[in-house]
Amino acid sequence: MPFNLPIFLTWLRVATIPLVVGIFYLPESWLTVDDKNLWATIFFVGAAVTDWLDGYLARKWGQVSAFGAFLDPVADKLMVAAALLVLLNFDRVEAWVALVIIGREITISALREWMAQIGASKSVAVHFVGKLKTAAQLIAIPFLLYNDTLFDLFHTSYIGRPLIWIAAVLTVWSMFYYLQKAWPLIKAKTDL
Repeated sequence: MPFNLPIFLTWLRVATIPLVVGIFYLPESWLTVDDKNLWATIFFVGAAVTDWLDGYLARKWGQVSAFGAFLDPVADKLMVAAALLVLLNFDRVEAWVALVIIGREITISALREWMAQIGASKSVAVHFVGKLKTAAQLIAIPFLLYNDTLFDLFHTSYIGRPLIWIAAVLTVWSMFYYLQKAWPLIKAKTDL
């Protein structure tokens, strides 16, 4: 298993997940609800920045590896799923949104694994719509975690909620895109 700064940043993102989740369960004598929201948002945004940074550095420094390519999307999916479950627990996101997003991630991960086994992983390589979906999620979730008025102008849920709905639509769109790309190969390799 290679170890370099991009992979360290990815592991750091994985290590941030218990902070984003656990902070909400600290006693209120330690942190107020508003402080919990703020710190969870800071941790999540920091982790989201490493999502961009680790890939950028790996490409720039020629440190792209198979392990890094495996770990990076796993870290992303764990981070988003953990945040969605917290948001669901505090009624900041609808159950259907969490189910759509988490269900899509499980489905596409399984599809990619199967496509890799038949030697066709390039047919389900990351596409623009998948990147757009990820961007929408990584922008919406901090607004929902913060859950307060921002700059005395608006409540963050006014942006977070519609954006997470858009992310859910993009999630379904990207899932169908990948399934459509894979379908001819699936059909050729099975008795369908």
